[in-house]
Amino acid sequence: MQISDSELVCLAAIQVLLGINSERRWLRFARQRLGHLFPRLPDQSTYNRRLRAAGGMLAHAIAVLAARTPSWYDQTRLLDSTPVPCGSSRETAKRSELRGWANYGYCAAHSRYFWGLRLYLFTTPDGIPTAWCLADPKLGEREVAQAMFEHTPPRPGMLIVADKGFAGREFAQLVTDYGATLLRPQRRDESQPATRLGWIRQRIESVNWSLKGQLGLEEHGGRTPAGVFARVAQRLLALTAAIWHNWLIHAPCKRSLLAYEG
Repeated sequence: MQISDSELVCLAAIQVLLGINSERRWLRFARQRLGHLFPRLPDQSTYNRRLRAAGGMLAHAIAVLAARTPSWYDQTRLLDSTPVPCGSSRETAKRSELRGWANYGYCAAHSRYFWGLRLYLFTTPDGIPTAWCLADPKLGEREVAQAMFEHTPPRPGMLIVADKGFAGREFAQLVTDYGATLLRPQRRDESQPATRLGWIRQRIESVNWSLKGQLGLEEHGGRTPAGVFARVAQRLLALTAAIWHNWLIHAPCKRSLLAYEG
């Protein structure tokens, strides 16, 4: 008998929280340590196939957990994007099944170019992703954010904190039309008094660090569009589940993952 969809989602989140990127090593570990909880563990090829097909299910699980977390009702949201590299060689870029979706982009934070995608995150201050998407890094940040908002509109009265990449009169008007307020740092060519946002901008940067430094976002291992989507969703689900559980047990730091590391 195959594992159920709910068991697959649970295994996918646990794998990321324990920091085991290799599926073979993960299933070997799971048989040894979690066999009493999951007696019908699949082989590696079946797990890989089921996981690649589970992107929509993982995204649904993220949305369900996010809506059950107290910070969902917070009227502040953080908007940002971060690179998701998908290859490191020109040969990979030529032959990859991701060609046509993935592209070359520039990461200003690390002053380097990459080949892959950009992950756009619309999160609560504690890091719960209330909306997210993957996009070609050559697309404009405002263009992608607008498409994301059309799918998941911000609530009236929200304060949306973004960076300079989302500067623009049309985008600001779009946010206003939703009944929300956009707050971002001033660009050098703007004459308005500078708005000091470093204290809250650090929050979205730390969310990105949690995804990359602790949950292995850049080591996702996806080689197809479905594979990359599922593995990014797998990591967002792990982050969401940890924050939801930290609220449940009244942990002082809601985004702390120390208690879930292997």
